[in-house]
Amino acid sequence: MIWTRVRARWSPFFILATVTTVFAVGPMPAQSKPATYEGNAVRIGHGTAHTVVRADANGKAASISIVFTPGMLDGLPKAAKGADPDFPYLLPMPTKGPKTVVDHVVINWESAGHPPPHVYDVQHFDFHFYLVSYAAHMKVAFKDEKDSGDPSQQPPAELVPAGYIVPPGTAVSQMGVHAVNPSAPEFHNQPFTATFLYGYYNKQQTFIEPMASLAFLKSKPSFSAPVTRPASYAKPGAYPSAYSVKYDAAHKVYEVALTDLK
Repeated sequence: MIWTRVRARWSPFFILATVTTVFAVGPMPAQSKPATYEGNAVRIGHGTAHTVVRADANGKAASISIVFTPGMLDGLPKAAKGADPDFPYLLPMPTKGPKTVVDHVVINWESAGHPPPHVYDVQHFDFHFYLVSYAAHMKVAFKDEKDSGDPSQQPPAELVPAGYIVPPGTAVSQMGVHAVNPSAPEFHNQPFTATFLYGYYNKQQTFIEPMASLAFLKSKPSFSAPVTRPASYAKPGAYPSAYSVKYDAAHKVYEVALTDLK
């Protein structure tokens, strides 16, 4: 399966934010009830988005989320003819709360979708939860989008979930190579709604990526699904066993969450 993608080098971020990595200094203070920690909000479209880490009563991270207002789905930029249709927005993690495997988050607004045709070529958002530092992710470079098919970029089997593959054509500079699940509905003539990908660079895991189409988000979904996990991870820590894409009518916000961390 070829996923050819021609794209220009990223232009500077439309939204500038300081990436703050959460460092645990000494033991976490005891707490008797769940707590929520929020990152600084970033403006996207006519709304805002920010990261959220929810901790359980023992102070351990229970979920890692992106929360955004409905306005984020409107007033989004469109690329000029011949320009890169990918618009990235950098979100910092909370400065307080338990340490997680996620260093920072980037929401990519894919204003024209991306290949493969008839799969992901509709307007959608890529929600990248990066496991590496911002500096490291910006150093990711490829000569060609087909580099993902090169043996030098094929990660060890134990780092790739069963059923996932890293096909040629998924290498994106300042991002990584993408592992996709060819058994997902969108690869079988079903409309793309939401899906879950893994990212790598130099045979190491670099990001976790839920994706959701603009049309699906505007339907105000209440969606959750289990995550197929690899046998092991390159970075120690707690990883999601499920993810969700939901609209919270009571608070009038959307939430894309990595849940059931273990």
